[in-house]
Amino acid sequence: MMETDGKISHYAAHVDRTSIGLELQVFIEIKLSSHRRKDFEEFEESIIKLNDVLECHMISGEFDFLIRVAARNAADFEQLFRDRLADIPCVQQMRTLMSLRTNKEFRGYNLDSLVR
Repeated sequence: MMETDGKISHYAAHVDRTSIGLELQVFIEIKLSSHRRKDFEEFEESIIKLNDVLECHMISGEFDFLIRVAARNAADFEQLFRDRLADIPCVQQMRTLMSLRTNKEFRGYNLDSLVR
């Protein structure tokens, strides 16, 4: 039913990132140099091409985007940060938030709360 209604977009397996060598999980807040449509489009196109970026959200507040990445170690993260993210021309500022531990991961939407 949910497949035919278009409510299920895809299926995926949940892989434990540390078991495949991705020790670091990092959230990065990104501020663009301007809010022109061209800069938003350029940033979004650049981010889509980066396989290390697991999620990208446009957000409100001081920063424009929040992305989540996983890396094997600090050196790999530094390479992504300095050589790929910082090279996107419209990126003005980045703030890094290192995840020390995950207490709860996304496991799906609570459909019971939506059924009435």
